[in-house]
Amino acid sequence: MKSPRLIFTLLFDGSSFMMSRNFRLQRVGGVEWLTRNYRFASVSEAIDELMILDVSRGVRDRTAFLDAVREVSRGSFVPLSLGGGITDLEDALLLLRSGADKVVINTSLWLHPGLIEQVARIAGEQAIIASVDIRGGCEASEVMMANGSTPVGNDTGDLLGRLGHLPFGELMLTSIDRDGTGMGLEMGSLELLDSSFSHPVILAGGVGKGEHIADGLADPRVTAVATANLLNFVGDGLARAREDVRSRGLDLCVHLPAQSVAALSVNFESEPT
Repeated sequence: MKSPRLIFTLLFDGSSFMMSRNFRLQRVGGVEWLTRNYRFASVSEAIDELMILDVSRGVRDRTAFLDAVREVSRGSFVPLSLGGGITDLEDALLLLRSGADKVVINTSLWLHPGLIEQVARIAGEQAIIASVDIRGGCEASEVMMANGSTPVGNDTGDLLGRLGHLPFGELMLTSIDRDGTGMGLEMGSLELLDSSFSHPVILAGGVGKGEHIADGLADPRVTAVATANLLNFVGDGLARAREDVRSRGLDLCVHLPAQSVAALSVNFESEPT
């Protein structure tokens, strides 16, 4: 089992980064606003992974998305996961070749299930996050796709069970009802998984403070918690949330400061042969 991780998620739509509440989007600002106010070279010291999702409701512009990804992630030394609207192998490989360590696949889990196996054959299953959006609680839940707009159908437990045999690294469960509320994670989502389900889980939707992250990571099935709440974590919020988690006895890894990593890289490259 991997060490517990904290993932920070950015949502991109067209030319702007967005905040989401129950999957309803509100514009926050463009790339210039984010880089001016967020400085990811330092923010990356407080997270273990950066996830950027293209949640565009209209036609997706991959060029604009990847331009934004490059600008925002410059100077960041954490793994990068990219996703949103991946429908074929060519698109998945484009994101991987553009710097993604992992791709996040959601709607195509249901519409193009063979895509997972195609990507895994080329990039390995560790390069795939299977993302499932769930509306409702454990007792009355529904799997949704297409940015939470369309029900997949059938029983949630059965649908999740169908994913169990697919070759992916982690399953990300996102609660639509908790999304953007800051009210805490929907831990009941884990009870929808069959006892034989062996993939590690990322929980998302509802994080508002360090305590919520710690609650999620305390479950042995959970390898990571993801938060996309931009405004809650402006300034040193992510660093404080991370310290809160560590103070509760959860063994998050210790990061080297970004400037130290850069210095190590420079020293290594300049080492005489």
